[in-house]
Amino acid sequence: MTEEQVDVLVVGAGATGLSAAYALQRAGTSVLVLESRERVGGRLWTDEVDGVDLEIGGQWVSPDQEALLAMLDELGLETFERNREGESVYIGLDGERRTFTGEVLPVDPEVESEMNRLTEQLDALSAQMDAARPWDMPGADELDRVTFLDWLGQHSTHQEARDNIAMFIAQAMLTKPAHTFSALQAVHMAASAGSFSNLVDSEFILDKRVIGGLQQVPLRLAERLGGAVRTGHDVETVAWTEDGVTVTSGDLTVSARRLVLAIPPTAVYRVRFEPPLPSIHREIRQHQSFGLVIKVHATYASPFWRDAGLSGTAFSPYEIVHEAYDNTNYDEDRGTLVGFVSDLQADTVLALDADQRREVILASLQRYFGAEAASPVTYFESDWTSEELGSGAYGTSFDVGGLTRYGPRLREAVGPIQIGSSDVAGLGFQHVDGALRVGAELAREILSLQ
Repeated sequence: MTEEQVDVLVVGAGATGLSAAYALQRAGTSVLVLESRERVGGRLWTDEVDGVDLEIGGQWVSPDQEALLAMLDELGLETFERNREGESVYIGLDGERRTFTGEVLPVDPEVESEMNRLTEQLDALSAQMDAARPWDMPGADELDRVTFLDWLGQHSTHQEARDNIAMFIAQAMLTKPAHTFSALQAVHMAASAGSFSNLVDSEFILDKRVIGGLQQVPLRLAERLGGAVRTGHDVETVAWTEDGVTVTSGDLTVSARRLVLAIPPTAVYRVRFEPPLPSIHREIRQHQSFGLVIKVHATYASPFWRDAGLSGTAFSPYEIVHEAYDNTNYDEDRGTLVGFVSDLQADTVLALDADQRREVILASLQRYFGAEAASPVTYFESDWTSEELGSGAYGTSFDVGGLTRYGPRLREAVGPIQIGSSDVAGLGFQHVDGALRVGAELAREILSLQ
């Protein structure tokens, strides 16, 4: 048995944990980071698959993500723009494939008018919300008691307009059916990006990528932390008093004055606490859950869609792949499309075997981009639903009524224990930007107590 002692122990070597540890170490606090995986990065993961570098986890950088942009500058990381040149593709309720430029979907004028009206309503609601305290906005209780699907039904009779607006939050962000989360949770998703208009603007929200992959952020933070980061250490028990913690991981025991659990809410249950966490903190995390999404990577000998005058961007709430983008790597001749299959569509494809799943997903890409999409050089599915520590993507959210009921308690410390991740962020909720903000806040809170 090995015993060690530090000022602060951080559990989880994702963006939250590493940014907290980095800030603490720079302030002169002794810190140790334990990570159960054999790699750092958490929900950020860049790996080579069949000779292609793929961003298996999160990847995009938008102009509003100030914490992430500042960190990229500090770490010396460069970005490049996603390909936007050419026409995008939309498949509507009638099943017809249409191409368009800009951000306005090619729908009937009446549907467009309804979408604009719903967007204005969601923008107005998100403008009333402090993303860090969504439960405090006027009318929060009422919005938290109605599902987003019902809210849309109350405000529009046009199915295609409702389906498209729902897609941008339900399928594309929370990756849950719109009948499973509240209108308040939807408004919070919009407010975390600055507005609903920002959230639905792929030119904005999916602006750039990091050369070498977004996992470079945690990798470089881990390099700066040096031997303070240890992978392959699964924390089993946390014994705690008001004065500190004693944590066991295999044959390692660590004593610390403070503990940061920088892990998703669903992973907190993998740890045994002695004494148990207060009942309210156990209850909170029973009402947070991940969505369901498969990120599909299809690489071709060349980006053939560009020759056809297409940007690689595609949308449809009626397709197996509800959105797709040109995901070609920086300075590479081969072309990669990335597509997303989420919520109810993910239920459908996960019931199939691997060959059947590939067939229906590629068939969906063909409806967007033509017959050439059927024959990728390499094909890979990032199925985060099968990942024990993540259990889904992109982050957790509350069920109906949960945000107002439990949200105000989310960031409470339990004695010497701080719990946080991008799942509890205000600005940057569910994004790396939010993870970095939460990590910095956790570090500041600990330093203020010393």
